[in-house]
Amino acid sequence: MSDNIIITISCGTDNTNRSTRGLHLATVAHKEGKQVTVFLLDEGVYLAKKGMCTHVKAATGDSADDLLTYLQAHQIPIIVCKPCAAARHITEEELEEGTRLGTAAELIHLMSDAGTINL
Repeated sequence: MSDNIIITISCGTDNTNRSTRGLHLATVAHKEGKQVTVFLLDEGVYLAKKGMCTHVKAATGDSADDLLTYLQAHQIPIIVCKPCAAARHITEEELEEGTRLGTAAELIHLMSDAGTINL
């Protein structure tokens, strides 16, 4: 089994439980010693826009903002789908620190050698 974990999150402020859960699972995987990458697509790209996570919480009380801060502090790669961001008029300058734009080809490459969790 691979120690690489890719977590794809396709929901954002439209489903705060699922989007926060994705960031939570990334945090847990990192704490378990896994090599984690988060890939945001579709509505999930809003999680990488500066200030958007501030009020995103799961029903469990987990805060997307706190989880994102943990991932940033531990330099977990957070990749934002470039065409998904462009379709939502999110520019690279508007992205949170530690996030970057990426492509579907990059996601496929990453997934070829990793366990994947899709939310």
